[in-house]
Amino acid sequence: MVGVKAIDDLPKTSANYTALTPLWFINRAATLHPTRKSVVHGSKHYTWHQTYRRCRRFASALSKLSVGLGTTVSVIAPNVPAMYEAQFGAPMAGAVLNSINIRLNATVIAFILSHASSAVVIVDQEFFSLAEEALKIMEADSEGKLKAPHLIVIGDESCDSKQLDYALARGAIEYERFLETGDPEFAWKPPEDEWQSIALGYTSGTTASPKGVVVSHRGAYLMSLNGALIWGMNEGAVFLWTLPMFHGNGWSYTWSLAALCGTSICLRQVTAKAVYTAIATHGVTHFCAAPVVLNAIANASPEDTILPLTNVVNVNTAGAPPPPSLLFAMSQKGFRITHTYGLTELTGPASVCAWKPEWDSLPFETQARLNARQGVRTICLDGLDVIDARTNQPVPADGKTIGEIVMRGSCVMKGYLKNPKANEEAFANGWFHSGDIAVKHPDNYIEIKDRLKDVIISGGENISSVEVEKVLYLHPLVLEAAVVARPDERWGESPCAFVTLKPEADELDKGKLAEDVSKFCRAKMPSYWVPKSVVFAALPKSATGKIQKHLLRAKAKAMGPVKMIKGKL
Repeated sequence: MVGVKAIDDLPKTSANYTALTPLWFINRAATLHPTRKSVVHGSKHYTWHQTYRRCRRFASALSKLSVGLGTTVSVIAPNVPAMYEAQFGAPMAGAVLNSINIRLNATVIAFILSHASSAVVIVDQEFFSLAEEALKIMEADSEGKLKAPHLIVIGDESCDSKQLDYALARGAIEYERFLETGDPEFAWKPPEDEWQSIALGYTSGTTASPKGVVVSHRGAYLMSLNGALIWGMNEGAVFLWTLPMFHGNGWSYTWSLAALCGTSICLRQVTAKAVYTAIATHGVTHFCAAPVVLNAIANASPEDTILPLTNVVNVNTAGAPPPPSLLFAMSQKGFRITHTYGLTELTGPASVCAWKPEWDSLPFETQARLNARQGVRTICLDGLDVIDARTNQPVPADGKTIGEIVMRGSCVMKGYLKNPKANEEAFANGWFHSGDIAVKHPDNYIEIKDRLKDVIISGGENISSVEVEKVLYLHPLVLEAAVVARPDERWGESPCAFVTLKPEADELDKGKLAEDVSKFCRAKMPSYWVPKSVVFAALPKSATGKIQKHLLRAKAKAMGPVKMIKGKL
């Protein structure tokens, strides 16, 4: 029998141990499929051979600017080839990639650039003025002590050339000229330690300053393979970028596509027509989108729709709990929906509503209801559970008892940058605490009921805004719905529904329609769940398609409390 010491005493060498990093994927793609299309953007088509050389130029050019280990490179851009190239080019130089949400205002961007200590800012020409304003704020805050970052502007033939001319006149370097300063044969080096940081992303920061989420090469490597495996993505997948690459590095699918030698179809602006056109033109096989984007696709006008689909299109949805009615509508159009759940702190799916063959024989409506759950942990997570916040013990799998979703594994972030207090809270008791509340069903599939901050407490009873929204989406004239708490003189809080109507409701009397919505709800939910206020309006959304409930909560609060009517409950 071999002794334990002897069997574990074999040395690590460069031949049998290397740090895990997704950077090697692009090297393999360029070797295996050098002529296959890697990135398509309008009239621009790149092969994997070309993209690999461009990424090496990127890394080389950064190195010539003295950008190296641990330096932050920030990118403010939509889904364009330069944004994809940054996913590899920046970390190839040893730098940390910081992709910034293009819909943030200048004040928040200034905070991010300062907090991240960005040495280089690469900005799309459309958003140059936004970046310039952010840098001015930083300079004012620093009282003249700011060391200005290198400024690089991405030109795009689909945009007004005046924007690019303005940026160049302000001293920015044009992106293609920047690449020309680099060596296409640059001998980049992988990280010596897989715990080295590859990316820095920021949370939405809706109620306070955003938190910087630091991701390791190890975590990115595992998540990029994890996302592809749980989705059943095949080699050569054609991926449509409806999901912003700045959101958790595109849920790590930026790196997955290199691993699969797939093709990225860039979509600068997401519309239903653009999605259907891309599917018909490029044979798109996969795309990711928040439920609000799926809603636009499912309810697109006939002139914006191309049906039947030319091929099976796999859709990964996350970002908010999708109503079963929406999943049903998408499946009826031929889309194959996979429902996942994740956070910025994981840069990809933490759980998946894994489809079971026995569900195939169930009615479509039942399938949609089952698929609306957040499911079970994904492959790269060691643990995912729902725990009682008071006891830190798992809740029973009864589908009723609520608790907080917690998780652990190598795909979880390294931590929040420069924020030890937030890290202590997030990693309490050996788990990462998500802040989402859920139940666990008898089959151990979890189902989110709300964010902790979105639970409505009415008369001491907890009301899940998600459950009320599910019912609202069943109303034939409701296009979108969001429910938040409104102050209530009698109950403390009561549900307030913000609703976007379908076009056919434009000419209807809104007062009568509000009464009809309330009546519809009363027939399908407990009386104390029924929204006491129904407001018809367009819903504010983030760049990733999430409905911004913090803005709706502010509106509901500004409406004042629901008045108490004597003699009525």
